[in-house]
Amino acid sequence: MAHEIPSLDQWLEEAKHSEQASKCGMFLAHNGIVRETAKAQVREGADMPAVTQVEFSYDAEGLQAAIADALTWEGIYYVRVWLNEGVLNVGDSIMYVLIGGDIRPHCIDALQRLVGHIKTDLVVEKEIYA
Repeated sequence: MAHEIPSLDQWLEEAKHSEQASKCGMFLAHNGIVRETAKAQVREGADMPAVTQVEFSYDAEGLQAAIADALTWEGIYYVRVWLNEGVLNVGDSIMYVLIGGDIRPHCIDALQRLVGHIKTDLVVEKEIYA
């Protein structure tokens, strides 16, 4: 069953009023969505049918550990993550990630690193084709 999708505007307001907000010079958000182009087609150029849905699940305990770890990275003071689950349609949100840090390079690097870890190690995505 899909989770209720959070409001990024609300997340940003809450982040700006968090205990660590005064250390943050930037907040960077990521919204991953289900696309119709198969992963193997995008990454390897494989000829694939269109994706119509994705079965999505994740390791909740691993996610909490990943968030805690990200908060130890240089210049990172705020991390919030939401992951959807269940059968998702093209255009549905898969995840939101919000990173707050001191400077742009730290935020960009942290967002890349955290989203990469989540996608590689913590989620299971099974594409369903047309």
